[in-house]
Amino acid sequence: MSERQCAGYTIVQSLMIGNSEFVIGHHPTAPQPFVTWECSNGDNYYWGHYFNERHQADRDLLERAKDELDRQDQRRGDRQKNKDKERER
Repeated sequence: MSERQCAGYTIVQSLMIGNSEFVIGHHPTAPQPFVTWECSNGDNYYWGHYFNERHQADRDLLERAKDELDRQDQRRGDRQKNKDKERER
């Protein structure tokens, strides 16, 4: 697989949560050399959070992934509640 890039940042880490992807990019000469983005279709990067240190980007990547996992769990729970209501009728 070829190296992915966005705005001069090389994608160095990727994490999938369901169909959602979150990435860390690194650009050694940028004022803030680390960024996390949400990504769709493997090449559409958005909602960037920029950092000076890699550990800050790592923490943000994990927080964003956890938030998405919580959203997906909530949607699953809502769907299950709707199924249960339909069975009661």
